Amino acid sequence: MERNAGSATVPMPRWLLPAALTLVLGLHAGALAQAPAATPLRALRAGGYVLYFRHADTDHRQNDDRMTSAEDCATQRNLTDRGRDHARAIGEAIRTLGVPIGAVLASPLCRTVETATLAFGRAQKAPVAREGGPLPPGSPGRFAALRALLSTPGAPGANTVIVAHAYPYYTLVGGQFLSQGEADVVRPRGTDFEVVARVSLAQWRELTATPAGR
Repeated sequence: MERNAGSATVPMPRWLLPAALTLVLGLHAGALAQAPAATPLRALRAGGYVLYFRHADTDHRQNDDRMTSAEDCATQRNLTDRGRDHARAIGEAIRTLGVPIGAVLASPLCRTVETATLAFGRAQKAPVAREGGPLPPGSPGRFAALRALLSTPGAPGANTVIVAHAYPYYTLVGGQFLSQGEADVVRPRGTDFEVVARVSLAQWRELTATPAGR
């Protein structure tokens, strides 16, 4: 289920994700009871992970072609009302699960900052979350700063959140693009990281509705 993203990436087939999420996050009471003390959901509550979110739903009739600056929301693709509702719901579900959140980093574009703020109440703008760096597209060393963020554990007792975009993350891990509002749970390992699970809004909600997830 885990994918070592430090060098080569082994994509997880999409059809395996629901089963992987069940196993990794302990959705069923029986599985949770038989699991070691540090199940990943419990581990999330202890902190030390990174939650990488793609921004919530946007209006694809808009684009960034005329963007003059990250602060000029009128020339960017922005969240829809549905996206805003989903961002709030993500934050509510994570709070209900008792998952502690530390730093909340966001690409400085309006849709990512708004997603982070609606979900978690704050956002620290992090341009490195979307910057490819000096190497040309397709180079293995692209998005090195984002790789470093994903590889670095946050403050003790908390999980770092990064809200950014599909393409930079896909460049590092391969597989399938994150859908809007989806998150990957990442275990930082100092010099690299492992992808533990992919979680949609529906799955966060399912966890909150399951007694074993409490």
